[in-house]
Amino acid sequence: MNFKLKKSEVLFNGKVFDLQVDQLEYTSGNEGVREIAVHPGGAVVVAITNENKVIFVKQFRYPLQKVITELPAGKLDKGEDPLNCAIRELEEETGYKSNDIVKLGYIYTTPGFCTETLHIFLAKNLVAGDHNREEGEYGMEVFEYSFEEIDEMIRTGELSDAKSICGIQMAKLNLKMK
Repeated sequence: MNFKLKKSEVLFNGKVFDLQVDQLEYTSGNEGVREIAVHPGGAVVVAITNENKVIFVKQFRYPLQKVITELPAGKLDKGEDPLNCAIRELEEETGYKSNDIVKLGYIYTTPGFCTETLHIFLAKNLVAGDHNREEGEYGMEVFEYSFEEIDEMIRTGELSDAKSICGIQMAKLNLKMK
């Protein structure tokens, strides 16, 4: 590293993330500022039915002011194991449960300014049940798509959620699909 940290301050503590501002001094003597969205991370679930279809949800995303298609996912509670988060979010958003969940890996969503790490899981042998959505998720809808349909959705831009595209690719690699 070619800098030293002079000062670090949390300017905002939010429900979803905190805003931290760091003052740096480079070895050249120049100063810099880094603004960091400190996020607890989350879990994403690629849930595959016995018919080899992937479960997706469509939900309104306030920052975008539109409904988007995405894999079930959610934010980690403080100190929560990502697997427990994945199990909770799968049932909460879709009603499905699974005792066959494996971790595929993780992604850094926006490492230029955010600490968010999303843990990607593959769930198979699904059992249908009732969802348990939070208030902001009441309008959420559940859909099933084949991998061929998903590829076309990505190609056309209908599926543009980065965590979902990454999750699908990781699942394909794990399942040895092309």
